[in-house]
Amino acid sequence: MTEDERAPADEREPPPRVNQLDRFKQEYTQAAREILARSMRGVAKTKLTPDMLTLAGVGLCLAGAVLVGFEERNEKLFFWLGGALFVVGSVADILDGALARAASKGTVFGGFLDSTFDRLGEAAMLAAIGLVFMRDGNEIALIATFAAVIGSFLVSYTRAKAEALGLRADVGFGSRVERIVLISVGLFLAPWGWLQWPIYVLAAIVWVTVTQRMLFVRRQLRELAEA
Repeated sequence: MTEDERAPADEREPPPRVNQLDRFKQEYTQAAREILARSMRGVAKTKLTPDMLTLAGVGLCLAGAVLVGFEERNEKLFFWLGGALFVVGSVADILDGALARAASKGTVFGGFLDSTFDRLGEAAMLAAIGLVFMRDGNEIALIATFAAVIGSFLVSYTRAKAEALGLRADVGFGSRVERIVLISVGLFLAPWGWLQWPIYVLAAIVWVTVTQRMLFVRRQLRELAEA
């Protein structure tokens, strides 16, 4: 389940104004959510549970991170195989939310478990990528990886904290799906020495998103104060 799949904490408040890019993102996110819900209807009739998908997803992501850590033995094999496991694991972890809704199998603990493991799989892969940069002596890319890890956590935290306050913070293009795409592209390009470029983009986009969400929350608080 991605952070974009969680409903706002208080739907009674009128939706705050968003710009065209954020509106476009919300529309394609909603469309993707509906497609996933339809695709899970058949799976919902099986004994597969959302927690099973969550655990399988994080397991695959961790395995992918371990493989990337051994990239010096065979770059194409370990980067691409590790990347493939990361993609499959991330997709499985995204589908658990769709399965929970389609089968009405979701639980409070399952949602907590999913949110926790979302961070684990992504952080593990970025740690493995940071190890690659450290071996190569690419200090700038290593710093960008650290920035991407911290920013990724803050993207999720700012939304969770805003919703705890009854506000929204679902703006920006640095949510989990976009981060998965950038990391996957980087792993695909890694054998040719281009891994750092998607990581630079990732580091920039997550911090832009954190800033956007902070400003969005401040604007909502001002609008509430003026109402």
